[in-house]
Amino acid sequence: MLHFERWKIIAIVLVCLTGIIFAMPNLFSKQTVDGWPSWMPHDRLSLGLDLRGGAHLLLEMDTVELDKDWLVTLRDDVRKQLRDAKIGFSGIGVSGNAVQVRIAKPEDTEKALTELKKLIEPLGNAILGSSGYNIQVQQSGPNVITVKPTEQGLEQRVANAAGASVETVRRRVDSLGTTEPNIVRQGQSRILVQVPGFDDTRKLKDVIGQTAKLTFHAVHPTMTADEAKNTRVPLGYKVYPSTEEGGRSLVLKEAPVVSGEDLVDAQPGFDQRTNEPIISFRFNQAGARKFGRFTKDNVGAPFAIVLDNKVISAPVIREPILGGSGQISGNFTVEGANNLAIQLRSGALPTRLTIVEERTVGPSLGADSIESGEIAGMIGTVAVAGFMIFAYGLFGVFAVIAVAINITLIIAVMSVIGSTLTLPGIAGLVLTVGMAVDANVLIYERIREELRSGKSPISAIDSGFSKAFGTILDSNLTTLIAGLVMFWLGSGPVRGFAVTLSLGIFATVFTAFTVTRLLVSLWVSRQKTRKIPAPL
Repeated sequence: MLHFERWKIIAIVLVCLTGIIFAMPNLFSKQTVDGWPSWMPHDRLSLGLDLRGGAHLLLEMDTVELDKDWLVTLRDDVRKQLRDAKIGFSGIGVSGNAVQVRIAKPEDTEKALTELKKLIEPLGNAILGSSGYNIQVQQSGPNVITVKPTEQGLEQRVANAAGASVETVRRRVDSLGTTEPNIVRQGQSRILVQVPGFDDTRKLKDVIGQTAKLTFHAVHPTMTADEAKNTRVPLGYKVYPSTEEGGRSLVLKEAPVVSGEDLVDAQPGFDQRTNEPIISFRFNQAGARKFGRFTKDNVGAPFAIVLDNKVISAPVIREPILGGSGQISGNFTVEGANNLAIQLRSGALPTRLTIVEERTVGPSLGADSIESGEIAGMIGTVAVAGFMIFAYGLFGVFAVIAVAINITLIIAVMSVIGSTLTLPGIAGLVLTVGMAVDANVLIYERIREELRSGKSPISAIDSGFSKAFGTILDSNLTTLIAGLVMFWLGSGPVRGFAVTLSLGIFATVFTAFTVTRLLVSLWVSRQKTRKIPAPL
């Protein structure tokens, strides 16, 4: 077992050299690494918020608004389903947390019930099976049918909105030019945003805090907002306020002509005539067709551009807009136009996000954390190395070399996969040093036992590595399970610790049973006396 074939030696050496090469960029400044040839590795460890400093925001979704939006959508779906089935109804609306519809003819109630049950969709997936249904449809009175979201449906709606919000926020933060933001869902309805190296929380809040739901609406041809408030808003229309203080509200068709989902690009710019900041936008093919058809049929009539349910502009259509592009003006500042363009390109948030926690970590605090981590790591490494050399002599030196390669491999893999190093991650590295040494201690103590039982040095070394393998593998496997659970259920710093711990386990098993064994094998092959040096 101590004999290594040549290809195995070459493979082990190549793995160690590859680890050293990919970990090397972390020893130099970013400017130096950027000047290296393109064929050399350039990936470096990204430092987390607690080490580098930056902005920390905890956002909470407005689940009440989310539920209301779903009920409005559900009401429209019920209306469309009944109209398509040519079933008359005398009234439909949202009542509490359900949609109620009154069927005009009593004999159509059963048919309407059957049609509306087609809106029911199973939740879950094909692998795990169904976990319930999104809505329930039942008759709640004479000619009255109630369509109500289920608890499972509401939970699924919140989960989907949280996933969409995380991706939208990520796109917006990435547009700021930051690196390695940590954006994760926390709990059922909260989102944690950590942006290392970015301390302008005001700008961060401006970019990610606005829903940025852009829609284009037709304006009522005759009725003003004051008339609608004094009388009654026409069916299918709604009064929208203006974003400008003192600006007049407008009566707009509730169903938008085109929505922000059809936007493919939005860029800030300046009006060539007035030199005011504007936003140039461009629709996809479907949006361009709808917008072109609307403007062609409504030349001379106004239309409204609505952002988050507030009118930002209401220009008059001078001519058909058939190119699928246009511009938005609305007394923007340069920064405001730039932020809105980022939001529109990133997509609208499914619901409003409220900031429940905000803090900024200064770079000096991060530097203190790095310094403390480095001191702790050096003290731990020196103490462990001293103990191993004192207790096991030359074999202790082999163990120290293996531990150094172990840490190098971990840093190399973390650099390649783009992992972020946090303060708990440094703790994981220090813990890995202890775990790696522990594996060598088990091997060496096993060798001592074999020597005391009367075996020859070569046989004792061989048996020590072979018999300790099962014990070390079992102990590291249980730790790996704990690390994977922490990575799965944890977030932020907990995940950082889990990553370094899990990578450390793989590196420990590799170095203990290949690197250490190879060093011992090479030493044995060059010894004439075949004796194990003291104190082993």
